[in-house]
Amino acid sequence: MNNPLLNQLKKSSQKHHAPFYAPGHKQGKGASTKLKEIFGELVFKADLPELPELDNLFAPEGVIKEAQEFASHTFGAKKTWFLTNGSTCGIIASILATCREGDRIILPRNVHQSVIYGLVLSGAIPLFINPKYDENFDICYGLSPQQIEIALQRNNDVKAVMIVSPTYHGVCSNIKEIAEITHRHNIPLLVDEAHGAHFTFHPQLPSSALASGADVVIQSTHKVLGALTQASMLHIQGDLVNGDGISNALQLLQSSSPSYLLLASLESATTQMAEEGKELLDKTIYLATMARKAIRNLDYFQVLDFEKATPYFDNLDITRLTVNVSKLGITGYLADEIFHEKLAVTCELPSLKNLTFIISIGNDDADIDLLINGFKKLTDFYQEVSEISSNYGYLNFDSKFSISSRQAYWAGKKVVPLEDSLNKISGETISAYPPGIPILIAGEKITIEALDYLKKVVMSGATITGAMDSRLNTIKIVN
Repeated sequence: MNNPLLNQLKKSSQKHHAPFYAPGHKQGKGASTKLKEIFGELVFKADLPELPELDNLFAPEGVIKEAQEFASHTFGAKKTWFLTNGSTCGIIASILATCREGDRIILPRNVHQSVIYGLVLSGAIPLFINPKYDENFDICYGLSPQQIEIALQRNNDVKAVMIVSPTYHGVCSNIKEIAEITHRHNIPLLVDEAHGAHFTFHPQLPSSALASGADVVIQSTHKVLGALTQASMLHIQGDLVNGDGISNALQLLQSSSPSYLLLASLESATTQMAEEGKELLDKTIYLATMARKAIRNLDYFQVLDFEKATPYFDNLDITRLTVNVSKLGITGYLADEIFHEKLAVTCELPSLKNLTFIISIGNDDADIDLLINGFKKLTDFYQEVSEISSNYGYLNFDSKFSISSRQAYWAGKKVVPLEDSLNKISGETISAYPPGIPILIAGEKITIEALDYLKKVVMSGATITGAMDSRLNTIKIVN
């Protein structure tokens, strides 16, 4: 692959001409001097629109078509779409392409909030299944094949199954067996593989969703590979999902002025992994293994590890490091603050008990040294209090929907004090972010477990999204 999109973008950025087209900064001539001082001139020269030689994302016939076809070959798909609006738009598109209003879709309760927005737009009705809950780490695993089989036997109006694999913490489901089950029912399997774009390129990593038989796979290329933030991909294979349906949905969801910087970064990330992915991941796995061993041997910390396959926990991404810090008597949120402000280490995901770190091809030995030393120094902040407990798993609730998320979106709402919302219908989809997994979903009955967990994460310093009142003194309910 000779990077046709990137090379053409370079040529176009260097071409001397009078630009009477958007964007208004005209290859940087109109951009702020301060902005150019920070980012340089070249990024503005390459910030170009759909010039004839640069192809069109929604009707690709030239360099974008070549780049997407190479990506489909590299990742093992029948067809691949580049996404410039993150995996969010890919997840929503997969739902729109497979479900119409009133159709049922099987989902784990630990889906990303983007899935709920897909339900709002499509009108699909979720059939939520609780994944197995690990009380020690306060995390959820994946869905088991048996859970999928039972749900499909009991419901004959299901149009799609969506699972999350790997989870934010790297836990993988048995996609191969789940795909075999859904295909026996002639139902497509959609996989949110946002955190697993690297799986294809190393034998020591879990099998990719495509290799395991999934029909639609959404990957955040920017999360674990070398693409720019917001650059993702959607892959399909087989005949159960109509490619035209995906294309139509993406035209609804993506900007008609996509960033060529993002598109070129997707092409370059693909080429990089095709040419040197194994070698890059050799180093990544070595660094991750070194960090896991060192932290595992320290007092007070527990590392999430994979021992043997179970129906809910088929494999673990060893480059995803989750460390339980609760025996220090501090929350993961406080530990994250200490790491970031005092120890020069920033994690991906803090939670009540844990810190989760993404170790990728961009990390080096110096990063791992800082990480290990950070944990050694974190014990200086030990607090003489009881171990953090979690009485309720935040994804271990029984979802009880009074109305659909689509109905809740359009319904009249009123604001009430949080303590007055018990047993009412939530008018908001509220998540702690990251990971962006809803604690409450619009249309869902508000339970005491959800309220207790919301209070706990707010008091612990989590960032709340989706709520009008980020401190959750009040909440919107359906009127």
